[in-house]
Amino acid sequence: MSKPKKTLVNTPTDKRVPDFLEAIANQRRKADSKVLLELIREVTGLEPVIWGERIVGFGQYSYRRKNGDQFDWFHVGFSPGKAHLTVYVMYDINSEPELLEKLGPHTTGKGCLYLKRLEGLDLDALREIIAKSDRWAQHIRDSS
Repeated sequence: MSKPKKTLVNTPTDKRVPDFLEAIANQRRKADSKVLLELIREVTGLEPVIWGERIVGFGQYSYRRKNGDQFDWFHVGFSPGKAHLTVYVMYDINSEPELLEKLGPHTTGKGCLYLKRLEGLDLDALREIIAKSDRWAQHIRDSS
């Protein structure tokens, strides 16, 4: 018997994305967030939704952890933090060393890119990373 779907702190909300972006105090982070919003929208063809308090997510799918817990999450997203933009991808970004080298200045987590600014980045490499995340999520959705 499968476990019921659990609710995470970061779930889709009814908050308006334009209002969220306009409230970003740091002007460079606000401008970069608007560019990133359009770039992800262009690549995925999906409309953004605010997840929780600070994440702009695109798409939605369900996944099951090894322990049987089931959750909903987005295909790709970002969060404009004070120190950097966090771009969330749904695969181990560190498995793409050549693409990351091409991208330009960044740091990573397992499924996150941390970007100080978009200026100086190879946006085509960023598009490719976003497309790979969206394709991964589409594969999971299609195989369900």
